[in-house]
Order: sequence, then C-alpha cells, then structure tokens
Amino acid sequence: MKLVRHGQAGQERPGIIDAQGQIRDLGDHCKDFDPAFFAGDGLRQLKTIDLQSLPLVGADTRLGPCVARPGTFLAIGLNYVQHAIETNAPIPTDPIIFSKAPSCVSGPNDPVLLPKGSTKTDWEVELAFVVGKRAHYVEESEALDYIAGYFICNDVSEREFQLERSGQWQKGKMFPTFGPIGPWLVTSDEIADVQNLGLWLELNGKRIQNSSTSDMIFSIAKILSDTSQYVALEPGDIITTGTPPGVGLGMKPEAYLKPGDVMRLGVEGLGVQEQRVVRWGEQ
Repeated sequence: MKLVRHGQAGQERPGIIDAQGQIRDLGDHCKDFDPAFFAGDGLRQLKTIDLQSLPLVGADTRLGPCVARPGTFLAIGLNYVQHAIETNAPIPTDPIIFSKAPSCVSGPNDPVLLPKGSTKTDWEVELAFVVGKRAHYVEESEALDYIAGYFICNDVSEREFQLERSGQWQKGKMFPTFGPIGPWLVTSDEIADVQNLGLWLELNGKRIQNSSTSDMIFSIAKILSDTSQYVALEPGDIITTGTPPGVGLGMKPEAYLKPGDVMRLGVEGLGVQEQRVVRWGEQ
C-alpha cells in the first residue's frame, strides 16, 4: 500500500493511492497515520477495504507529512561510504545516532525555510522508515519485521549550527521544515530489497546526488537493531538512515542553499519530493 496524508497543514486526512495512481480518502476508516494507528494494527485493517468505494481526492490537493506526529524522530549520520569520504570523516564503526525534533517535520512539497542568519543550509536525500511495533533489544535477523513502511526524507541541515557551534549535531538539524517526509508511506511488503534502492537529488535541475542504498555502511536491519539497544522504539517513531555523496558540505568550494533554490529528490519506488527554499519570515 501507498499511504498519504492530504489537506492543509494541521488539517490533513489519511489517504491511499489506488491502482490508477489516484488518491482516495480514508477518513471514514481511520483517524490518522499516527502512533495510535500503528500501535493498533491499523495497516492490517486497511487491507480489507475496497479502494474503489472510497471518495477521490483532487489531484492538486496538498500532501502533508506521510506520518503524523511521530513521538521520536531519529537519524543516522555518515552512513554512506562515499559521503564519509567526501566530508573527510572516518568510516564509523557503529551507527552514529542523533535526534531531529518532531516539530521539524513538513510536507514533501512544502517550502524549506532558511533560519535567521543561516549561510550554510544543506540538502540530504535519505531513505527513512516508520516503526510498526515496539522495538527494544531487537536482533538484527528480526529487525525488518518491526518496520511498517518506508518513505523519503530530506534531512535538511544547517552546517554552521551543526558543526561550528558548541554542542551536538542537533542544533543544525531541528529547525522547522528541516524534515520533509513523503509523499508516500510505502508498506514494507512492497519493497523487495531495501538495500538496493536508487536515490537522488537535483538542485535547480542539476542532479548532484545519485547513489544506491547498497552503499550504506550499516543496513536498515542493523540500524533498527542497534538503535533498539539504546532506546525503546515505539509505533509511529521514524528513523532516517543517512545520505549519499553530493551534499554542499562536500563540494569544493562548498555550496549551500539560497532563497529561490529548488530541490527535487526521490528514492526508487517511494515517489518524488520538491521544495523551494524561502528565507525565514518571508514564507
């Protein structure tokens, strides 16, 4: 299944993509794709619905974040070999885990806001997933069974805040709109091999990230298993799993986002996002 949330910000309704690629409204069958939905085995219940009986949604309707109000939003740093090399960072021996604020989540095509004083805001196309059931001390061999589905995340990052100001990476990772997710939440049964998906990002029409999840240092199963050693992951929590090479930080000279720039990004089988960059206060 391909699940979406549609409508104005803060008023989104759950929806599903039918066989013809049209959005169908699910509001009469579930409240939202939130932690309670995943904890209540909501995905299984949706499989019994006749999609043709559902009302159609206009094709021009805004798409919101494909997961509502995650309790926890975690991320993995330096998880692609070539990305670590381009940023002159050592290859990690264990997954690097950091947090993004749930309040940074935005829709897949919503504007990305530049913070006040920002000069080094960067892009990062990533594969992300949502946890389907409580995961604590999970074995790697069983880890994929805990994942409800996958989606695209743009892990937008302000590099000065992240790397040049005292503290942890979170300072550059949590600003509002720094976590566009969607357009679709694709259930795990539709992804044959999560470690062999192409992913890419274009900036102003030029493709600058172009890789595959096969270049990951730590697999999706390893990420969930390792993270579950340190935190009890709950249904509806989301984890984004690292970016391939081609970020602004790794360019020579470095290059960063400016107002009016357009990012377009995709992951194989998970759709496409597009965001225009806007300065804070001008949205």
